[in-house]
Amino acid sequence: MPFTTPLRGAILPVRNINGSRSMEIQFTTRVFKEGRTFVAHALDLDVSSCGGSEAKAVKNLKEAVRLFLEEAERMGTLEQILEDPGYSRSKQKLAPNFVSLQRMSLPLPLTHKT
Repeated sequence: MPFTTPLRGAILPVRNINGSRSMEIQFTTRVFKEGRTFVAHALDLDVSSCGGSEAKAVKNLKEAVRLFLEEAERMGTLEQILEDPGYSRSKQKLAPNFVSLQRMSLPLPLTHKT
């Protein structure tokens, strides 16, 4: 599936906190390019990864998020990590409680001449 917008939700299956079943987590991903490298950033979790293409960067990000959450679960900090960005549990899905997500611009006056 191509990722053509700068902000896009992603769903990633993760183990349930008690380890018995799986669940999904939703997060917003920002993809941008630095030189020839694509960088994917999970805004809600502050996890990033990169790749040679947009699709590869997103694939690598999903793996990085999965590893991050598995390690947090192993360390006993998963609940706190998910509470900080406002995640709530709905059936077998974890999703942040967004109020809004906007791309904004602000005109700035030039303060000095070049």
